[in-house]
Amino acid sequence: MQALRTAATGMAAQQLNVEVISNNIANMNTVGFKRQRAEFQDLLYQTLERAGAQSSDQGTIIPTGVQIGAGVKAGSTYRITEQGSMTQTGNKLDVAIQGRGYLQVLMPTGETAYTRAGNLSTNDQGQLVTADGYQIQPAITIPSDATDVSISASGQVQVVQAGQTTPTVIGNLELASFLNEAGLDAIGDNLYKVSGASGPATTGAPGSTGFGTLLQGYTEASNVDSVSEITALIVAQRAYEMNSKVISSADQMLAAANQLKR
Repeated sequence: MQALRTAATGMAAQQLNVEVISNNIANMNTVGFKRQRAEFQDLLYQTLERAGAQSSDQGTIIPTGVQIGAGVKAGSTYRITEQGSMTQTGNKLDVAIQGRGYLQVLMPTGETAYTRAGNLSTNDQGQLVTADGYQIQPAITIPSDATDVSISASGQVQVVQAGQTTPTVIGNLELASFLNEAGLDAIGDNLYKVSGASGPATTGAPGSTGFGTLLQGYTEASNVDSVSEITALIVAQRAYEMNSKVISSADQMLAAANQLKR
């Protein structure tokens, strides 16, 4: 009974779908989070009668044929990189990216990771770092006697130091862009790494061609839409139930066939 195995693939697919949706909902309040969508593909087909084959010596053609599908499989979990809403924080070191681009982060391994989470702060040396203490690249150090910090839309960082009235430029933030943002490899902690699918990083100043701008004192909220996710969850649950119903029906058919007597 092929229906048993086919319906089982459907249940497995919808289980994966629910897991993706649950991760989206769990990260509704995660800064800079980008929701994912599960995408599926049909499996191989068994051809019992091929369309286009001759059905008689007179050359008549079978118009459609007979094919039986083997079920479904997960094709990908696609990351949707649309802009999240801006949330005002009141922290002058926070920056939200409006448009394309990622902040560059120096990992402890020496590798460069990328993030949309702009909830930044300083470490014990005054360096601009992420919530996990990873240094932002290019490196920017806030002087200990700074009384005010200003980050422009183009990424220029200025400070006013004690006893001065004129701001001093101490560095410039840069953004990284990718040909295929959905292909970035998520490693957790709001961080991504380059993959073979994303293409190499292209860096540039915020506001330049192909890059978004920065908004000081704000962070980008998650782009998860709770209503859409709950709707998708209901659809996935019903699809799971229907596949389980197919298995129950196939089991009843096998039981009926097993009870036949000569």
